[in-house]
Amino acid sequence: MTDPPQAPQESSERQLHPLPMGLVELYGLLAVLFVLVPEWMAGGLMVGLQGRQRGELLAPAAAAWRRLPELRLASMSLAELRLLARSLRVGGYASLRRERLESRLLRRLRRRKAL
Repeated sequence: MTDPPQAPQESSERQLHPLPMGLVELYGLLAVLFVLVPEWMAGGLMVGLQGRQRGELLAPAAAAWRRLPELRLASMSLAELRLLARSLRVGGYASLRRERLESRLLRRLRRRKAL
């Protein structure tokens, strides 16, 4: 009879092959690039934005939203659109869908140069 194959010897007898130094340095560089640099950038951004108020961050865009009636109407809810239609005396506004209500409001606003 033959002897069964023996299990591997103790780990003390087993030799591990060390990684080449170039590969270790490459892994270190990748760790810095993918983990530490984004955290550093996010931390700097948070410190930079900490003192600003909410409305100051998008000031140029906020001016466009106030100036252009299309953008202003797009930011309103349907209830706000209906309140505006009521104040501008647009007839039948309660049964209109959003798109039709916006188009009628835009026509009325362009005639009045309001909003």
